[in-house]
Amino acid sequence: MSRIGKKPVMIPANVTVNVAEGNVVTVKGPLGELTYTFHADMIFNIEGNVLTVSRPSDEAQHRALHGLTRTLVNNMVEGVSKGYSKTLDVNGVGYRCEKKGTQLVMRLGFSHEVFVNEIPGITIEVPTPNQIIIKGIDKQVVGQFAAEVRGKRPPEPYKGKGIKYSTEVIRRKVGKTGGKK
Repeated sequence: MSRIGKKPVMIPANVTVNVAEGNVVTVKGPLGELTYTFHADMIFNIEGNVLTVSRPSDEAQHRALHGLTRTLVNNMVEGVSKGYSKTLDVNGVGYRCEKKGTQLVMRLGFSHEVFVNEIPGITIEVPTPNQIIIKGIDKQVVGQFAAEVRGKRPPEPYKGKGIKYSTEVIRRKVGKTGGKK
C-alpha cells in the first residue's frame, strides 16, 4: 500500500468537499473554491470530516496515482482553508520592486523596468522594496507564478544578485584571482 495514499485527509469545519460523477472533486472554503477532475479509477470515501482515497488494484499505474490523488486533494483542502504563499527576496545594488495597481514593477539592473501583471487567483504583496510575497489558494499556480517572477532575473553565483526564494541558498563561486606570473 502507498504510505501517503493510506493517510486520511482531515476536512476542517469550514470546508466542504463534494465528489461528483466522473471523480470531479469540488472543495469550497473561506478563501475560495477549487475543482479538479481525478482519474476515473480512484475511489473516494467521505465519512464525516474524513476523506479517504483508495485504489481498485495493485497495478503500477494505480499505485502511482494513489498517493498523488490523496496529496492533490489534501493540497486543495489546505489551499481553501489556509492558502499558500511564496516569498521572494530581491538582492543587488539598485534592485527594487514596487506594486502599482495590479502590476509588479521591478528594477533589476536592466536598461528598462520589468512589469509582471497579477493573474486571476494570485495576489502580489510588496512589504519592502526588496521583498515580494505571492499568495493564492492553488499550490501549483502559486509555485508556477513565483518561478516565472524569479525567472526574470535568477540569482547569479558570484555576487548573489537577482531574485531568489527566501528559503533558497545560493552556492557561491570564487571569482577570478590575480594575473599569472
